[in-house]
Amino acid sequence: MPKETFQKNISIKNRRAAHEYYFLETYTCGMVLQGTEIKSIRQGKVNMQEAFAYFKNGELWVKQLQISAYTNGGPYNHVPDRERKLLLMKKEVRKLEAKSQEQGLTLIPVRLFINDKGLAKIEIALARGKKLFDKRETIKERDTKRELQRLKL
Repeated sequence: MPKETFQKNISIKNRRAAHEYYFLETYTCGMVLQGTEIKSIRQGKVNMQEAFAYFKNGELWVKQLQISAYTNGGPYNHVPDRERKLLLMKKEVRKLEAKSQEQGLTLIPVRLFINDKGLAKIEIALARGKKLFDKRETIKERDTKRELQRLKL
């Protein structure tokens, strides 16, 4: 019976976030996980397309972060779409809470990864939403950079 292997380097990115938002600041947070969630993360079964962070009772929480059920979890599996508490220093939480009260700013999970010690970390960004013309401008800049790279080669 072959032993199930997990990937060594896990780095799950929210690619859609870079298209939808300007990132002003980024923070690396720990996450409170239950039971089989870390095994699902190591298998890479995470969807963070619609995830966002918010404040509840002075604590930072992430919502709509989908960590799929572990295949060998059985009756002890976790709930895939539960809210998860994020771990930051109190000073950083207060600073983020004050900044997120500004009009048009939100907290978006950008990347989920496993650090050197084997702990799951999530990178969140204080972000401002892009307008449609901003998105077009970003696409235009990316295309011109790509063309310049082709001409240099």
